Amino acid sequence: MKKNKTLFTIAILFFVAHISVAQSVFGKWKTIDDRNGKEKAVINVYEKNGKMYGKIIKIVDPKRRDAVCEKCEGDLKNAPVLGLHIIKNAEKTDKNEYKGKYLFDPEQAMTFRCKIWLDPEDSDKLKVRGYLAFIYRTQTWIRVKE
Repeated sequence: MKKNKTLFTIAILFFVAHISVAQSVFGKWKTIDDRNGKEKAVINVYEKNGKMYGKIIKIVDPKRRDAVCEKCEGDLKNAPVLGLHIIKNAEKTDKNEYKGKYLFDPEQAMTFRCKIWLDPEDSDKLKVRGYLAFIYRTQTWIRVKE
């Protein structure tokens, strides 16, 4: 009887650990263009000093892998898109989402305010919303399984 309780407890702990890992916003995410449905890049979303950051670690289209930020200004002018930080300093809210003032789109060379959260129906989907004034667009990114 004691052995069964121990096995049951271990099984529950593994299950809870699996759920908590699967429900993290942090990890690698494949971006999907909300206009044409095409895969574009893989973003490493990570935490640093309690804030969310995201960096482009792969460009899906082989023809675009050497792309540079042509429309950018300042330090980002002609910087390689691969390696760019597109999310900086997003802070967790009490609603289990992250909000920030830096969501960068290298194709448009524009920075947006953002809200980022896991899809409540599927923790392998990340909702990424960029705001420009009161207008917004939301993309759904797909978790990269390693």
